[in-house]
Amino acid sequence: MKLVPCTEPYWDFVRTLRMDERVAHGFIEKANITPEQQKKYMAVHWTEFFIALVDEVPAGFVGCVGGDIRICTHPDFQRSGVGVFLMREIMKRFPTALARVKIENKASQRMMEASGLTVRYVIYGSEE
Repeated sequence: MKLVPCTEPYWDFVRTLRMDERVAHGFIEKANITPEQQKKYMAVHWTEFFIALVDEVPAGFVGCVGGDIRICTHPDFQRSGVGVFLMREIMKRFPTALARVKIENKASQRMMEASGLTVRYVIYGSEE
């Protein structure tokens, strides 16, 4: 497994994985991102994102924008250590970053803890 910069050839991988229904439940906000929106966003933030490759196949992404970690493992590679690898690598580069995890997202919480991070629950406001 290796980490590579999120150069333009990987931008659509990030976009399609971010919108994949198999992982969409794990994100704080659901998104419908057009290729044009992704290109505009990544043109600004690509240096803050990285791709995990397993046998040269993209297996997940991680980024840190404004101190906020964004991470996702492709469903075909979940439970194989990709998420822990990505989290450890991003924390080396952004040691003061934070990751927001939905309270019901137990898989992400386990991955964070396996990465050596402390999971804290802070809820702002109330949902209705």
